[in-house]
Amino acid sequence: MRERSCDIAVIGAGTAGLAAFHAARDGGADAVLIEAGPGGTTCARVGCMPSKLLITAANAAHAARHAGVFGIEAGPVRVDGRRVLERVRRERDRFVAGVFEKIDAIPAERRIAGRARFSGADTLAVDDHTTLRFRAAVVATGSSPAVPEPLRDLGDRLLTSDTLFEIADLPETLAVLGGGAVGLELAQAMARLGVAVTLFDPGTHLAGLRDDGLAAEARRLFGEEMCLRLGCTVEAGARAGDGVRLTWTDEAGTRATGTFARVLAAAGRPPNVRHLGLAEAGLRLDDHGLPDFDPRSLLCAGAPIFIAGDANADRPVLHEAARQGRIAGANAARLLASSRAAVASPRPWTRLAMVFTEPQAASVGEAYDPADAGRVLGTVDFGNQGRARIMAENAGALRLQADRSGTLTGAEMLGPACEHLAQFLALAIEDGLTARTLLDRPFYHPTVEEGLKTALEAIVAALDRQD
Repeated sequence: MRERSCDIAVIGAGTAGLAAFHAARDGGADAVLIEAGPGGTTCARVGCMPSKLLITAANAAHAARHAGVFGIEAGPVRVDGRRVLERVRRERDRFVAGVFEKIDAIPAERRIAGRARFSGADTLAVDDHTTLRFRAAVVATGSSPAVPEPLRDLGDRLLTSDTLFEIADLPETLAVLGGGAVGLELAQAMARLGVAVTLFDPGTHLAGLRDDGLAAEARRLFGEEMCLRLGCTVEAGARAGDGVRLTWTDEAGTRATGTFARVLAAAGRPPNVRHLGLAEAGLRLDDHGLPDFDPRSLLCAGAPIFIAGDANADRPVLHEAARQGRIAGANAARLLASSRAAVASPRPWTRLAMVFTEPQAASVGEAYDPADAGRVLGTVDFGNQGRARIMAENAGALRLQADRSGTLTGAEMLGPACEHLAQFLALAIEDGLTARTLLDRPFYHPTVEEGLKTALEAIVAALDRQD
């Protein structure tokens, strides 16, 4: 075994790991980056970018089929699944190559290839070739798709977000397990590309929506494009002919079966921490194998180890992973240069989550809680909103929340351009704006954002009635 040492060992060369490595170096530390592969970041390789490529192709097919609403007849639409997937992979590979270029720019002596495992409070074993002694470490090992127990023997008939984009052609039928962001996005994309999709979820609220009214509208809209089996638990899966036979139980306890060409497991991505030997480093672990850590400084209790990005399961989205990586790397350098007192604990960003379906869904800031009597609520109905009607995307609604002082605290939405509305509101909430202040800012006409005025006016009117 080769032996070497460093100030800071960064485990994982994804979004969080790369940010942590560079922040540690900027802080003057001797940092080493360890990567087990395949690399390229979750976002570029199997997440944000390939999924949006698939969604964009699907939306193009959907727009062509429904152009008649504008008086335009496009004729029969034929989807060439092989060409669709070839473009997805081709463009995906360009994004991944860009990441590898950044990694290759790091001097070879600061990179170690292999799978790391803690072998002590200050040592890591990398495969069977290197022992690395460190003074501090950053765990940024990302996440992997969860595969439910009933589906683990399906072989290549089981797809995950890590394997979906590698298939040669579109399946005729697809069962999707999971109605969250990943499952719903991919389910709708496949349906719009001509695949007969059935989506299973044990809950009744799609896209992470908490508001009952928005959830009901989501069920109605997405139910027009695919078969929804909500409140169902998939209990068994077995290979059957060229496909898969699933057995499930619905809310009433009724059992049913169905056969599908492929099954997509999209019910979450647990962090990659179980095989790191975190207990060997002296960390206290919970039932999920996660260490006790400060969500602001990202420092783990009991050792000079930080945990960032998807690995800590706190806010598993790219912009948070990049920020957490920077915080963890900089704090690791500060810890070595001074003491724990020098470790920074920045305020968390305003929560921001989006689902890139049509209609889009998003949530911002504090989670919607219908039982919260202290909130003031304003609503926008997109059914008759001007720009939404122009685009023939007039469905859904937005619920905007403020506290009793009128300060905006959160929003949940389902409708057109939610990615822009959510970003707009995240900045307003981050800056502590009140409904009255934001209402006095410019809103261009005609835009979907202009619809926010309705919700803001409702909040201001409710506050005025309380005075």
